[in-house]
Amino acid sequence: MKIHFLGTAASEGFPNVFCSCEACLVARKLGGKNIRTRASVIVDDTLKFDYSADSQMQALRDQIDMGRMEHLLVTHTHYDHFYPGDLTSRIEGFAHGIEHPLWIHGNDLVMYHARQALGKFEGARIRFNRMKPFQKTAVGSAWVTPLPADHDPMETCLLYFVEKDGKTLLYGNDTGWFPEDTWAWLRGKKVDMAILDCTHEKTGIQQKSYHMNADTILEVHDIFVKERILNEAGRIYVTHFTHNSALLHEDWECIFEPYGICVAYDGLTVHC
Repeated sequence: MKIHFLGTAASEGFPNVFCSCEACLVARKLGGKNIRTRASVIVDDTLKFDYSADSQMQALRDQIDMGRMEHLLVTHTHYDHFYPGDLTSRIEGFAHGIEHPLWIHGNDLVMYHARQALGKFEGARIRFNRMKPFQKTAVGSAWVTPLPADHDPMETCLLYFVEKDGKTLLYGNDTGWFPEDTWAWLRGKKVDMAILDCTHEKTGIQQKSYHMNADTILEVHDIFVKERILNEAGRIYVTHFTHNSALLHEDWECIFEPYGICVAYDGLTVHC
């Protein structure tokens, strides 16, 4: 699997365009890996996780042909992860040369918002598939199992375990500490790559709910290694950083490099 990180920031972006904190000022000055758009990943140019309002700019920046996208796996409906109105650009008359539908997969609330925005276009260009926790589903040439996250108590937020071409990917974003049912499901599984929510800095206190911080990531890493969930050659990539951490890309690398954990950045492409 080719994994392309389109965005690696939390909801406000990094830098926050309205903000004049020191981290945002320095990030603007340094540029490069310190400029982060809202978190998203695309796999093999056809399977995308989440669709924020940054998606069009990300596609132009990284020369991604979104017309090739066949499946959209939505984790939850927060605005930085799902902006369905933008997908109107894919309909007949707006986009030309598209011969396959885009399947939108997600929880009940994702289906509601997707159909509110796009339901009248359902057919050749847009289709919908409700996902339920722990129900393995064929998604193109991949098998995908949705797993419960600990993020918004008012929504069944989902993580995704993807099996494709003999490799496995865990998309673990957004979430705090995994719910026990998710941990129970993961035990005995093998993960080649895990992409995890690391919104907040290292504080010495594990962040248990809503998002992870660096302390939580290190504990997850220890369990993955101890219980052999992470394959020997497997890697954890951290993403979804907030400017409120006051940490730049090199600062995150200093925290995680001793543990072999990789810090994602916008435009990074790796293979699982």
